Amino acid sequence: MYEFDSSRIGKANQLAAEGVPPWPHGLRITHTAAEIRHAVAVFEAAARAGQADDAPVDLAPLGDQFVVGGRLLFKNEMGKAGFGRVLDRTERIQIYTKRDVLGEDVFALWKKLDLGDIVWVRGSLMRTRTGELTLQAHELRLASKCTRSLPDKFHGMSDPESRQRQRYVDLFVNDEARAVFLTRSKVVSYIRHFFEDQDFVEVETPMMHPIPGGATARPFMTHHNALDLDLYLRVAPELYLKRLVVGGMERVFEINRNFRNEGIDQTHNPEFTMLEFYEAWQTWDGLMDRTEVLVSGLVASLFDGASAVTYGERVIEFAGPWARRRYGDLVAEALGITAEDAADVAKVAAAYTAKHPGFEPANLPTTIGRWWEKVFDMHVEKGLVDPTFVTHFPIEISPLARRNDHDPTIADRFELFIAGREIANGFNELNDPVDQAERFMDQARAKASGDVEAMHFDADYIDALSFGLPPTAGEGLGIDRLVMLLTNCSSIRDVILFPTRRPIPVTDAV
Repeated sequence: MYEFDSSRIGKANQLAAEGVPPWPHGLRITHTAAEIRHAVAVFEAAARAGQADDAPVDLAPLGDQFVVGGRLLFKNEMGKAGFGRVLDRTERIQIYTKRDVLGEDVFALWKKLDLGDIVWVRGSLMRTRTGELTLQAHELRLASKCTRSLPDKFHGMSDPESRQRQRYVDLFVNDEARAVFLTRSKVVSYIRHFFEDQDFVEVETPMMHPIPGGATARPFMTHHNALDLDLYLRVAPELYLKRLVVGGMERVFEINRNFRNEGIDQTHNPEFTMLEFYEAWQTWDGLMDRTEVLVSGLVASLFDGASAVTYGERVIEFAGPWARRRYGDLVAEALGITAEDAADVAKVAAAYTAKHPGFEPANLPTTIGRWWEKVFDMHVEKGLVDPTFVTHFPIEISPLARRNDHDPTIADRFELFIAGREIANGFNELNDPVDQAERFMDQARAKASGDVEAMHFDADYIDALSFGLPPTAGEGLGIDRLVMLLTNCSSIRDVILFPTRRPIPVTDAV
């Protein structure tokens, strides 16, 4: 059973006994704090026309019909008067209470209010001696009683785990947390309008799949009772989106959740948000161009035309053109060998073991694709700070990408790296149903050998490809990691409102 704060519940009961409902409904507001600030700025600018910018302006003509509502986060009582600060969905605004104006009963209510209570205030505007815009309360009501004590005012709510577990407190206690999620909303909105302006159609594809596919990842599993059917939460929407392209929807995008039953760290959460888009009659080069325009335009939109963003101790420049580097060349540079030698398994193994003596041979890769992947992950990825497209991936680690026309061991695939981590992955789509079926078979064999992340054989998708997929390129972009970059957050859990965490008893909460 939940254990309430008996003191706060007692206050709520006492207020109710005095005729003050602790949780009323039907209260309306006329303005947000930001709207009031804007209205006053316009009024003062007009009143000061031809005068000094700091000339005092009487705000009385604006009247007393400003009604705001929000959470009381500061309170200072001074005998027959008091000050408070109220936070609404936009920002804080100071309120001024006076017994002679409110009357004995309402002023008595003011004195009984606790920090965290949500209040409704009607009044007129004034500026204090220090110039702070203030709403002088002519009427005040309790809108919702807070029955929990707020975090200590001197230390706030700084513990990352507490902030993530109780985001509903974090959002009104920490301004920076609220700013992060407002920015996230702007990011998603910008992306959506960008693709709509490019004649893409936004679609929704299934979250539960009979066969997990679209990425090499371990899925979550569930069961549908009525159909007696095992289903998987999707690891990616890719195969359904390409089915839509087969159906004639030649430009589609989806912004939605993926689920992968994998570890949790600074850049991975089991539930995360992706943009995926597919475009017929396009190539991977065109997708790189489109991605550069998308992200650089987003940065300029968020930062008043600026092209550089500070992330940690780094300044990341988003102005183009962005670098494009071949995967094999980067691996060769990391090992200190030539690009030609980087195509030889024995020479790559020798160069790697020279850099890492003591590795057990049984633990080392046996194919060039897996070797490149190992070297890249260990020695290349973290050094890609400014936006860089890494191109020409081994076909062995690209089961859904089209083979390069000039080198069948290479896929027409790229990944975008920024600040040392992958942000996007795109490629020319494999539209040869026979080749795709063979690659699914390779994945199925790997799964049978114990690779829990390998794909299943998806016969329905092969059937779709058999009807003909036009030349198409597609891409997935991680919304969470992009927001991390743009809000200077080091953990993915700081940009997800309710990240996945091990549950704790509710009575142990902050």
